[in-house]
Amino acid sequence: MFKEFKEFITGGNVIEFAVAVIMAGAIGSVVKGFVSNIVMPVVGLFTGGVSFSDKKFILTEAVLDATGKVATPENAILYGAWIDSIINLVIVGFVMFLMIKSYNKTKKKEVPAPEAPKGPSQEELLAEIRDLLSKK
Repeated sequence: MFKEFKEFITGGNVIEFAVAVIMAGAIGSVVKGFVSNIVMPVVGLFTGGVSFSDKKFILTEAVLDATGKVATPENAILYGAWIDSIINLVIVGFVMFLMIKSYNKTKKKEVPAPEAPKGPSQEELLAEIRDLLSKK
């Protein structure tokens, strides 16, 4: 059982999958930083300085106690963070599309194997067998 597990875990597919998961996490954090720090400020510039990450729809306001501390936090729908997530998804999808497209260009196109010369048909073989048997 240990030998089978060792073969499985050291197999190419598992290692390639592990590398892909680690790279996906790294790419995800890079894309999130790109969207939050570069794309969204540009979008905010075109929308009059609006930052989407701060946008929310407050359902209930926060309640403060007598000392000014938050007794009950606000309940809000953070639609700005959702917009950021959608932009992240579009950018990651586009980057993956470009990566796969470039990978497919690097793959060698398979040359079809030449067709084997056609032999006699089944009927011709049966006729030949019949003729040989009739000569005996």
